[in-house]
Amino acid sequence: MLAAAALIGAAMPTHAAPAEPSLRDALAPGLLGLYPTERFKLATGRCQDCAAPEQALWYFNDDMIAVAKADPAGYAPRLRAQEDVLAWLISGGGRPRDQPPPLVWIGSPHVAEGRLGADARLARADGAASLAVELTPKLSTNRSYADAGSLAFFAGGDVKARGALTEERFVVRTLWPKRYAIGAAAPSVPLAGGETIESLVRAAHGGATAPFDSRTLWRRDGGRSPLPLAGKPVLAFMLNGAQGDDDESYGGHFAVATGRFGPAGEWDNWLVNNFYSLASVSEKGIVASILPMDAYMGDLNSGQAWYRPSYMLVAVLKDQRAPALYQEAIGRVFNHFYRQDFHYRHASTNCAGINVETLRTLGWKIPRLGGESPLKAAVALPYMAFKEVSLASGQSAYDYLKTERTELLPFVAFNTIAEDLLTRLAVPGRAGSEQLEAQLGQDLEALLFVRIPQFPSSRAFGSEPVMSLHEYQQRAPANHADWKIVPVAPRVLPASFRDAAAPSERKPPSVLATWLWFGFAAVAAAALVARLRRRPPPR
Repeated sequence: MLAAAALIGAAMPTHAAPAEPSLRDALAPGLLGLYPTERFKLATGRCQDCAAPEQALWYFNDDMIAVAKADPAGYAPRLRAQEDVLAWLISGGGRPRDQPPPLVWIGSPHVAEGRLGADARLARADGAASLAVELTPKLSTNRSYADAGSLAFFAGGDVKARGALTEERFVVRTLWPKRYAIGAAAPSVPLAGGETIESLVRAAHGGATAPFDSRTLWRRDGGRSPLPLAGKPVLAFMLNGAQGDDDESYGGHFAVATGRFGPAGEWDNWLVNNFYSLASVSEKGIVASILPMDAYMGDLNSGQAWYRPSYMLVAVLKDQRAPALYQEAIGRVFNHFYRQDFHYRHASTNCAGINVETLRTLGWKIPRLGGESPLKAAVALPYMAFKEVSLASGQSAYDYLKTERTELLPFVAFNTIAEDLLTRLAVPGRAGSEQLEAQLGQDLEALLFVRIPQFPSSRAFGSEPVMSLHEYQQRAPANHADWKIVPVAPRVLPASFRDAAAPSERKPPSVLATWLWFGFAAVAAAALVARLRRRPPPR
């Protein structure tokens, strides 16, 4: 991030982008998600007059952010995150309040568009002079980066790049293929012949090298002609696959996005709500945040598309109330998250769990599937604790096996949400009457399944994520010592940012289970002692 800060500092004071369509400021007229860019201002995390929580700003001290100028999504500091969302939902009558995110990780001050050539220049379509380009440096901790194959891939069409304009060149931080725009929803091709959402994701071993593809699974109008998508609001669900070089990544990743399709079907400016652990420094530079889709997918260091295939289910809507309701609610959750009112836990409060729990709080009755094996969980706690000589290992095993699967595994969350949309909310009269679910049932116009291949680079190609803990065990090396794992450094929020009056975080289920096991062990030990004492003395 320090390299990015230096580039931003060099670009901002004297090198504002000219008013040209192919070279513009990051907040040139347009949209960030559902919100006009004019409602934001560019800053860094060292901003002294920004409305975002100071804890949130701290994570972006030396990076570029877009902060709301007025009336951003807030938070109730004396409530837990989901309690806050529920109270906010009730007080507002289940309607959004037009409150933009307090902070968007924008990453770069400028945007350039054109065709990237082998001569390291960007040829611009509006007849303006070409730009000399340079890729932002690879992070020292990142194990791979763009290579000749990457440049060949992007040379196949026009690109959108975020970066910093200096006197000599345009330093590219993100790359996004403009050919990925979806101008219209084609006539629907429903699932048939044994097809499922799971089979679409698993096709071609996850489709890392398959072409980009969009398929209309359902349309309310049943039309046989293309449905123009320009300007349509969306609530989209993103599933990122397993990496090819990290045995801890087989579970994949899950995020939710909101926004509107652009004039030509662009979706690069949608806002993605991306939860990651804040307790460590990502080797790729990822920071949990709300950020534009092209940055989420195409950042040269942290972009998901650089290291695994992805899949997206897009709910196309006739009104933006449902995505706006979600976006404002998750903005409140992010405020609590940055304050560390609750922590990211891989086994109980992860990228899928935080998003799915918020959707449920807003009134969407996403089906619950239960834990993978509650009985095994009860046995795994003491077994793993003794085997690893670590209570934490036993508790982690318990939480993985006991946690509701739609809140644990990204693929399960994605699959369950897709099935619920297709088989219930898209059927007239089947959606419930509560806030978000009712709005989706009334406003759904189409459901699209989108396959996004992995960008070629020096990184090994990934695959589809796992659907169960058992599948994870089958895919990972049997000996944990043989796992490919990327070490990361810790990141500690300064103690001065902690709010002592904030409500205590809910303990994971394994804490109660541990006490029950201790209680059982104590009773068993007492019974054994009593029995031994009742034995008659030997003669």
